Amino acid sequence: MASLKSWIKAARLRTLPLAMAGILTGAALAYFDGRLNPEVTVLAVVTALFIQIFSNFANDYGDSQKGTDNQYRVGPQRTVQSGEITPRQMRAGMVVLILLSLISGIWLITAGTKGLNLTVFFLFLAFGIVALIAAYRYTAGSNPYGYAGLGDVAVFLFFGILPVAGTYFLNSHQLSPEVLLPALSIGFFSTGVLNLNNMRDIENDRNSGKNTVIVRLGGAAGKRYHSLLIAGGMLASVMFMALNGKSVFHWLFLLAFPLFVRDLIQINRTAEPRNLDPFLKKLSLTTLFFTLLFWVGIWLNSQ
Repeated sequence: MASLKSWIKAARLRTLPLAMAGILTGAALAYFDGRLNPEVTVLAVVTALFIQIFSNFANDYGDSQKGTDNQYRVGPQRTVQSGEITPRQMRAGMVVLILLSLISGIWLITAGTKGLNLTVFFLFLAFGIVALIAAYRYTAGSNPYGYAGLGDVAVFLFFGILPVAGTYFLNSHQLSPEVLLPALSIGFFSTGVLNLNNMRDIENDRNSGKNTVIVRLGGAAGKRYHSLLIAGGMLASVMFMALNGKSVFHWLFLLAFPLFVRDLIQINRTAEPRNLDPFLKKLSLTTLFFTLLFWVGIWLNSQ
């Protein structure tokens, strides 16, 4: 029987702040428009966390089956690779997370589409199911898309565009094109976290046939790509607030920018890929900090 410590390790707690960032940004935008639904927001956070943990379990399982998690891998040792959790136990764990995700997700969609027609309900249900399939197919199953270099697109969509826009709609029952700007910010920052992971693992991924964007670009071009992601995230948020900001409080999120820039400078100065590992957690937490500042600025202006 796998220990609780092993399951917590497999859940990869350091990835969870990033899963919450898109939901909280969408909720902040709803609050900005005076349309926040607390029940929907809480359920969205819970559902996002369940899906993220499922994704981490599936990634642990998939990479172990493909041989990518091996003695040459940089970063934390994975639980299936190390034998802490057997493949059968991990499959059972994934089933549990699927059920939890469906329960909380259906509850979320029911609360968020109340008063709307059933078409909207089933559309969001389809989004949720696709998110679960995408989480599994990233590294598990036959022909996983993460091994074809499509992980960046998936993260951009499922951590940025869909959670921000989806949460905003389920709270407000409306969708504005301007909401896409903060969604772009979270999407770019989230893709940056994956990019750091792939820069760290570039040699082992290349040797294992995992053709990530970084494997295709190479380390030097990968760092330039990373700089563009972070710069794009900051620019999109500035553009949103330039169009919609009404007070100095709305610009509070700018306090997170020095953290993004500081880490970006250090990343570009880091020669050894394995030394990039600490920056994954830093970027994840800075993205959550950015989101919380975005929230606080909107709240302060409303007081």
